[in-house]
Amino acid sequence: QVQLVESGGGLVQAGGSLRLSCAASGRTFSSYAMGWFRQAPGKEREFVSTISRSGRSTDYADSVKGRFTISRDNAKNTVYLQMNSLKPEDTAVYFCAARREFYGSRVEDEYDYWGQGIQVTVSS
Repeated sequence: QVQLVESGGGLVQAGGSLRLSCAASGRTFSSYAMGWFRQAPGKEREFVSTISRSGRSTDYADSVKGRFTISRDNAKNTVYLQMNSLKPEDTAVYFCAARREFYGSRVEDEYDYWGQGIQVTVSS
């Protein structure tokens, strides 16, 4: 069992930056690929980014590529999402997820554990 807790969300002006963190419980964090997803009001949850167990392989949605960076620190059981040049359309609840595979996935059904989500609001 893995418990995930997101932090670092909040309100920011367009063009600003935030860094989300997702802390995982347990001693097997390095056994999981990690992902970030988001859900805007009235919309379905969508893929944002994923990172492999080793941290060497990453993937991004086109909408965030070049602005967001995913990273992980296996010693701290934490995955990060650095979000720069934020836009109002980035406003959403952001979720981290864990997948017991080497590589991550863009498909949310392929993840085994989810955090509770954290609000990110970007004002124009």
